Amino acid sequence: MRQRVSAYGVGTGNDKALANAVELRSPLNKKSKVKGGGTKKVCLPASKVRSMSKAEKDKVVRAKRSAAKKGDYKRSSKSNVKGARKKGATLRDWFESENWINVATGKPCGD
Repeated sequence: MRQRVSAYGVGTGNDKALANAVELRSPLNKKSKVKGGGTKKVCLPASKVRSMSKAEKDKVVRAKRSAAKKGDYKRSSKSNVKGARKKGATLRDWFESENWINVATGKPCGD
C-alpha cells in the first residue's frame, strides 16, 4: 500500500488517480458495440443450384447479403432452401460428398 501511495507523489493528493479516471471515462475510449461482419458468400450443392430458378437464386443471395450487412452470420430462415439434402443423410456425409458452388458467381466454394 505504501508503495502505491508513493508512486502518486507526495502532496499531490488524488490528482493522478483522478486524471486516470477521467481518461478512462472518456467516450473516445469506449469500445464500440458493433457485431462482427457476416460473410456475403452463399454456397449450396451444385445439383440444387442447377435446379433453382433465377428468382430463387437471387432471393437467397439477397437474404445473405442483407444479413451480412447487419453483421449477422446467418440469413433469414424465410429464405431457407428446401430439398438440398437427401432424406436420411447425416450432415457430415452430406457436407463432404456434395460439390459446393457459390450461388452468386457459379464458381466452386472456397475459391
